[in-house]
Amino acid sequence: MFIELSDISKSFGSFRASDHVSFGLQEGSLGALLGPSGSGKTTILKMIAGLENPDAGDIRIAGQRVNDIHPSRRGIGFVFQNYALFRYMSVFDNIAFGLRTRKVKKPRIRERVQELLSLIGLEGFDKRYPNQLSGGQKQRVAFARALAWNPRLLLLDEPFAAIDAKVRRELRSWLRGMISSLGITSIFVTHDQAEAIEVADRIIITNKGRVEQAGSPVDLYRDPSTPFVASFLGESVVLEDYGRLLGFEDAPDGAKGAIRPEFVQIFGPGEPIQYAHGAEDAEVISLAFRGACVEAVVGIKGYEIATSYSLEKPPIQKGDRVKALVYRLYAFEGDTARLVNNSFLAAHGNGYNFVI
Repeated sequence: MFIELSDISKSFGSFRASDHVSFGLQEGSLGALLGPSGSGKTTILKMIAGLENPDAGDIRIAGQRVNDIHPSRRGIGFVFQNYALFRYMSVFDNIAFGLRTRKVKKPRIRERVQELLSLIGLEGFDKRYPNQLSGGQKQRVAFARALAWNPRLLLLDEPFAAIDAKVRRELRSWLRGMISSLGITSIFVTHDQAEAIEVADRIIITNKGRVEQAGSPVDLYRDPSTPFVASFLGESVVLEDYGRLLGFEDAPDGAKGAIRPEFVQIFGPGEPIQYAHGAEDAEVISLAFRGACVEAVVGIKGYEIATSYSLEKPPIQKGDRVKALVYRLYAFEGDTARLVNNSFLAAHGNGYNFVI
């Protein structure tokens, strides 16, 4: 592993921000620290950067223990959520700042800044000031400043949080391509699961100061190992007693589980239904047009469950009585989660497969 955290703990008074955190990241890969607010993501990032010191455990970069090494000597570039550009400096001077503090010669500074302006697509912007830039342009300058002196590790704290949705999507794609082309090991913090799934090679999901699960985006999405991960990813709905549903009657009384929208199919009035005996009576509670489909929320035995409904199918309206077929769900068993298929469909040879 290029970067490795081993049994890291950190407390602020009585608050445990990191609780025996361990994970690693291969060289050249892009990792995401993903979790809700207060789950310990930024504290982990700051400890890697040396801005906070762990109470226990080891942090290694390229095999070297860095706990006692000053932040300026760890070889880390840091991109802050709010850009942290110097407003009285031009774009050129912002990017050149780290090079000047390292006593790099002026010709090399000019050369390096122009290289980076080309890399971030802002050639000709060198004389502008931060107040003359858009949010996306400011963030690109922040990236360039962090990369100027060729750090061995790049850390990004919610790098897209201050940018509007459209630009954020464009920057995600740009960041993924830039990091791949440079081959620099990077870690970014986010609470946006779509962002982490789209951009990261490896995701570390945090909750209450602990690592719930780490793995590739596909592995985490398909095989969540804990109730938190199963309910956190994929717009899941948590059921307090999933054994009330058809095909899941063998569940223990009061067993909890989570259903994702893709685990449910609804059938409009008069529409033929395969495995009709396994379909629930349901009511359409709300509909929202999403372009390629309609997002429907249906009521099933007191639960409100979201799914999608194709525009190619017979139209449905709010209040319609429909049929809903729940293919599968994640069952919670103590601290673990496992995928459970509808027993009625399994007994009748259903060919349904969940594929990403």
